[in-house]
Amino acid sequence: MFLLAGNPNSSMAVNPLDEFANIKRAGMLVLDENQQAQMAVNPDNAFIPASTVKLISAWLALNHWGEEYRFRSHFYLDQQRGVLWIKGSGDPYLVSEEIQMIAENLAKQGLKKLNAIGVDGSLFETGLVLPGTSKTDNPYDAVPSAIAANFNSINFKKRDNQVLSAEPQTPITPYSIQHARKLKKKSGRVNTGGNPQDAERYFAEILTAMLRQQGIQVEGRIISGVAPKLPIFYTHINSRNLAEMVRGMMKYSTNFLANQLILALSAEVYQRPANAADLKRYMETTLKKQFNWRDFNLNDAAGLSRENRISPSQLVTLLKAFKKWKHLLPEVESSVYAKSGTLNGVSTLAGYIVNGQRWEPFAVMMNQVVSYRFRNRLAEAISLRKNGRVIN
Repeated sequence: MFLLAGNPNSSMAVNPLDEFANIKRAGMLVLDENQQAQMAVNPDNAFIPASTVKLISAWLALNHWGEEYRFRSHFYLDQQRGVLWIKGSGDPYLVSEEIQMIAENLAKQGLKKLNAIGVDGSLFETGLVLPGTSKTDNPYDAVPSAIAANFNSINFKKRDNQVLSAEPQTPITPYSIQHARKLKKKSGRVNTGGNPQDAERYFAEILTAMLRQQGIQVEGRIISGVAPKLPIFYTHINSRNLAEMVRGMMKYSTNFLANQLILALSAEVYQRPANAADLKRYMETTLKKQFNWRDFNLNDAAGLSRENRISPSQLVTLLKAFKKWKHLLPEVESSVYAKSGTLNGVSTLAGYIVNGQRWEPFAVMMNQVVSYRFRNRLAEAISLRKNGRVIN
């Protein structure tokens, strides 16, 4: 039961804390300045966390690599056959602007002519699709791949029976035209489809177009396989460090990015192609070892799987460890920095209430339908209460 300030006879809307008390499938834990429970409702019950799982994924990646880590992609030149190979590193942020940098730097390396582009996606298991991914064309259902352009998504528009790129920095390519023509929609951003090899092809086509813009002759043939053992011709270091990637992931809740991070991490740790079982194994084993967690389940790193289960108290424990990276979270309400999570019938929010100079962890998990932005109103009410202000 929550004791709230304010006029109980007020005709204004019901206080969000009172509303929360009537939600059956829900849990909450809010700590005070002494790290003691200030508000607690079913704190040890396991709930579907949705995208608050990204807090876990971010902590795992930052704890392992550090904020300044940058993904590296290696290129190999088979001069005899005229093939430029790229070995995928799982870099989740090879957007068009980054691929443009790659093309410019390859031109500076003296590249003049190519017969083919070779793509080596062997860092990830062939045909990898993670639990929770649906067969829609929405960007949030993009499949992971060791080599990917623009988060494995295509932004297009149709005009006069033509398919055009909807963004100036990205050239239209044969695959993007082919893929868009299959869709009824006239414009929008879609994923590249359910086959990681199509995603790799799309990356190679964008790179081909940008190499041509640099005056490099490229025949346009694309081959897949394992890169030959050759000296490294060029290494591309992503212009964004891990902290910048995580900040974007938290703000836009990019599922593709979250899964890429943990797949790349598990491939590095286990020294074999990344796969769904190793992703699950790495996440759960690390959390059990670090925090002594029990009775939880994590099937993906983005929070799409409805089989995921964690408790408010586990999220708050994680947030205590995440505090050194609290600056990477967006401010969702005044004095509330948090990550939200949404699935059908699931609404969650976890992060920090700023109380003076103190950042105090909280987690709210609701596994039933609630009104739009209710979790934000609830967090605002918690913040007002913690800061000693009247709640109406």
